[in-house]
Amino acid sequence: MLKTSRSSIAYKSVKDDSFIIERLEQLVAEHPREGFWKSHYRIRNAGEIINHKRLHRVYKQLGLPLRRKTKKRLPARVKEPLEVPVSFTHTWSMDFMTDTIAGSGKFRTFNIIDDYNREVLFIETDYSLKSSRVIWVLRHLVSRHGKPRRIRMDNGPEFIAKLAQQWSEANEIEFKYIQPGKPTQNAYVERFNRSFRDGVLDAFLFNDIDQVRDIIADWVKDYNHDRPHESLGNILPVAYRKRNHTTPNVWSVAKA
Repeated sequence: MLKTSRSSIAYKSVKDDSFIIERLEQLVAEHPREGFWKSHYRIRNAGEIINHKRLHRVYKQLGLPLRRKTKKRLPARVKEPLEVPVSFTHTWSMDFMTDTIAGSGKFRTFNIIDDYNREVLFIETDYSLKSSRVIWVLRHLVSRHGKPRRIRMDNGPEFIAKLAQQWSEANEIEFKYIQPGKPTQNAYVERFNRSFRDGVLDAFLFNDIDQVRDIIADWVKDYNHDRPHESLGNILPVAYRKRNHTTPNVWSVAKA
């Protein structure tokens, strides 16, 4: 015989979770590939105070938890740790990505981020992106944010072109190439690329290049201004930069 009161067995919560349900369903519809903690910090950063345990209970009741593939953690392959800049516009990282448009072939994106706060500085998108186009983007960013000390990248042909080399030397910006086959040496932009592919390239079927650009622009705005980042203590990249504002081009770094 169980010594349990009838009232406890028949108890049902009288809390009204309708607001939480509506909020979670809205976030899942807008960001279907983000998990519980991203939703929690989005709600918190919006100024809405909801206990995370209650939020998680409702989250599970709605059947929202993502099934995540687990991967075996490999030992680090980089002998020297990445340098973490202590100021904005010290080190940028950049890379290319490729995807397809229905009936129109492939397109490319040129992604460039600031290593300090993981802010997306620019994503250039077109069917073809040559070294002259890369230089145009870099000039635009230097005019807007100031000149970085170095730019980290892989050994792609666009980056090792003579034009790019001449531009970097003329502007006294070091092009820091990673070793072939060592993507972990460019880990910041590689991690960004994974989020970008998950949130944009693998999430949509594109009809034309203008649609690609519009979707990317909306996603970048959310990424910089609304999406919590674990590496920044779940603070937004732009908010992190403003909160920890330092004079541009103070070229000092701290070891990770």
